[in-house]
Amino acid sequence: MSAQPVASKTIAETINMILQKTKGVTAVIVNTAGQGSAIGHRFEQLRYIIDLVDDRSRVGVCFDTCHAYAAGYNIKTKEGYELTFHEFDQVIGLSYLRGFHLNDARKKLASRVDRHESLGKGTLGQEPFIRIMSDERFDNMPIILETPDEELWEEGIRWLYAVLGIGY
Repeated sequence: MSAQPVASKTIAETINMILQKTKGVTAVIVNTAGQGSAIGHRFEQLRYIIDLVDDRSRVGVCFDTCHAYAAGYNIKTKEGYELTFHEFDQVIGLSYLRGFHLNDARKKLASRVDRHESLGKGTLGQEPFIRIMSDERFDNMPIILETPDEELWEEGIRWLYAVLGIGY
């Protein structure tokens, strides 16, 4: 058996143990960039883990923009963005999407290198974040700004609010 299914089963078993010992908790899996031997960079890998969770109503996915881009999902272009979320819906299901980690990327598409950058200052630019903020499917979705430069957090949050036409 390859290492990925073994690791996926271990992850799912751990989620099952946690969920059995808690109430009102949802386990949220973050997609990875696929760096090194990390699993979870392909939507099929995330779905495989979800399918092994006993109570699927208490598991979800957090979509990390830098990780997705580094894994090869081209959310930078309009076409790539639409294709990525269509594939996410087909493979995982948008009902499992529980939130976002918003990060620009320092590395190129499909690099499989996890290096976050401040919004609009990396290889993704501003467009993917404008699309996410404007996409009604993601209204009321938790969003975590996970960029590396603390000095730019307030600027990034103000910019995201401005995209929505809301003052901060």
